[in-house]
Amino acid sequence: MKISRFKKLHKTVTFFATNFQYREPYQVLVDATFCQAALQNKVIIEEQLKKYFHATIKLVTTQCIILEAESLGANLAGATMIVKKFCVHKCGHEGVPVSASQCIKSMAHAGRYIVASQDRALQTSLRKVPGRCLLYLHKSTPVLEEPSEASKKYVLKKSQNLLTNDIEKRIEHLKQEEGIQEEHLEKIQRKRKGTKNPNPLSCKRSKKPKDHTQNLHVSKRHLALNESSKTPTKSKRKRIKIPAHVKAALKSTQ
Repeated sequence: MKISRFKKLHKTVTFFATNFQYREPYQVLVDATFCQAALQNKVIIEEQLKKYFHATIKLVTTQCIILEAESLGANLAGATMIVKKFCVHKCGHEGVPVSASQCIKSMAHAGRYIVASQDRALQTSLRKVPGRCLLYLHKSTPVLEEPSEASKKYVLKKSQNLLTNDIEKRIEHLKQEEGIQEEHLEKIQRKRKGTKNPNPLSCKRSKKPKDHTQNLHVSKRHLALNESSKTPTKSKRKRIKIPAHVKAALKSTQ
């Protein structure tokens, strides 16, 4: 197996083992379509899957799968012989058999099975359910499918909930360590706040640039008003002094 394929397989197996408790020996639920594909490509299922997983596996099937394969006749005679060699698990449909796909859906829901099937409709249906692990054959090569979008969304939501719960627990633990109670917190929240001083920044004068032209117009206007408000004063009459000899000459002429 190439290194890239092994890394991809290991990543997928670790995902399902961590989030959905898949454990060794891995139980592989095999249907007749998978056996038919293995027969056509000359694949020995148990030997090939052990090499692929590098782990212990257990191949299982159900009575419903065997009965459906037998009902299809000679076309699946070889696949029926192969599927009968695997361990038969109880599916709960004894006496009232159902279709293989319906039986596999119920089995996958009840336990942690890696579903080995070539049925496209069954694969599409199982991808919509979180935690379903799918295996199929690409020619003669087994391929463990990557986790579906439903599985990824489920794990993401679960991790977010766990993180929220962990934060809440830590807060409660810190409250207990500090001796803080809910009643004390409520009193602090209900405590009326007093008046606050105004913001010192709002009390500062605005730093607007002075408009010198406006000040010049204002000063001229004030000068004009001052000049118009002044009352006109009467000019004083100047007295001319006449010399004494001129006064005497004027009197003699009279």
